[in-house]
Amino acid sequence: MKKVYEKPVITKLETGFMNKFGGSPLYARKIRKDIDGVPVSELVERYGSPLFVISERKLRERYRKIYNAFSSRYPNVQFGWSYKTNYLKAVCSVLHQEGAIAEVVSAFEYEKARNLGIDGKNIIFNGPHKTLDILEKAASEGAMIHIDHFDEIIDLEKIADRLGKKIKVAIRVNMDTGIHPQWDRFGFNLETGQALDAVKRIATGGKLVLNGLHSHIGTFILEPEAYGKEVEKLVKLAYEIEDNFGFKIEYLDIGGGFPSKNKLKGTYLPPDVLVPSVEEYAEKITEALYSNLRPGDFPKLILETGRAIIDEAEYLITTIFASKRLPDGRKAYIADAGVNILFTAFWYKFNIEIDREVQGTNEPSVIYGPLCMNIDVIDDGTMLPPLERGTRLIISPVGAYNNTQWMQFIEYRPNVVMIMEDGSVEIVREREDISDIERRERLPEKLRINQ
Repeated sequence: MKKVYEKPVITKLETGFMNKFGGSPLYARKIRKDIDGVPVSELVERYGSPLFVISERKLRERYRKIYNAFSSRYPNVQFGWSYKTNYLKAVCSVLHQEGAIAEVVSAFEYEKARNLGIDGKNIIFNGPHKTLDILEKAASEGAMIHIDHFDEIIDLEKIADRLGKKIKVAIRVNMDTGIHPQWDRFGFNLETGQALDAVKRIATGGKLVLNGLHSHIGTFILEPEAYGKEVEKLVKLAYEIEDNFGFKIEYLDIGGGFPSKNKLKGTYLPPDVLVPSVEEYAEKITEALYSNLRPGDFPKLILETGRAIIDEAEYLITTIFASKRLPDGRKAYIADAGVNILFTAFWYKFNIEIDREVQGTNEPSVIYGPLCMNIDVIDDGTMLPPLERGTRLIISPVGAYNNTQWMQFIEYRPNVVMIMEDGSVEIVREREDISDIERRERLPEKLRINQ
């Protein structure tokens, strides 16, 4: 059979491309034939493609590594698992088994934690939108409620009257730690005096008891020193509150925001070079605690680490469905996974591995998803060899935010499996079908189409 003609493409080779950061990607091959010892081919054969794969072993290892970095340096540490990062029950359960309490930001997430068996007293309740109903439930169950705005103070005082008791609360504080843009949407600003105004309002009301401070300075923070500044300011605020208002600050919740080893778009250095180690963050944070705490004072240090724990413990297997040549000469591939299930593709340049040895020279390539939308691009400039239809790509890290921000849009959401520590594989979320999509729809009788 006569082969289809394909216009040749010339790729410019730059002299001196080899440098201290690595070699040329033109001949690099990243092959992955298994995940935790389970062949990729077997996973796809049993559970289909696309397929999210979570490693229980790696998830537990990541948690222990990060927790130990802090608990070995400070005697009173508690981790809160950030449900919005990945609220699949299997993921949450693993981390609760490891010792994390729950950190939630909505009624929906609060109910997920309670349904999983987490007591109210082991739930941190953040977020700007807490209705009276869920606030009352959380207050009656002893949750750690972090106040976001003055209206919430009023709401909680009404609830305190109904419950006939004082409610323990914390306030969320935003501040300047040298990170730009500065997160100032949530909580009360420290530098303008708004945070102290909130404390005064709570003290004047006499119905709430302030026992904690919370701050979250941003996301994917690459400067450990910023956390040191955050802790220093929180400790000073805590003592100002204790000395002037009589409240005892029992804990400091410094939020999350630690980066994973994913590669942000627009950065040049690889994650192994760019992203500081967890030990560097732990050192700056605990050093700030010891430098500013009064002798013998060890308030609980709470961290809401999400991305840094789960991101590298999850993979996405996708299959090449078709290929084409773009007008600019680049090779384009259509995969069966798109931005509907890989939301973080908008800001990450993922690690992409192939499930087999492939002959041929790498060339600039684009990976599209299956959606009939121009924005459905997983990678718009990766170096790939010529890939046949049916080739599997293994994309990582994908554990953070994709399983919570994925959309039912054009395609069904796929199976999610967990490879257990003993090597067995369990489905932890089943692939959707039409019944999931239409279950809550209602068709008025007059609109029914005659068969």
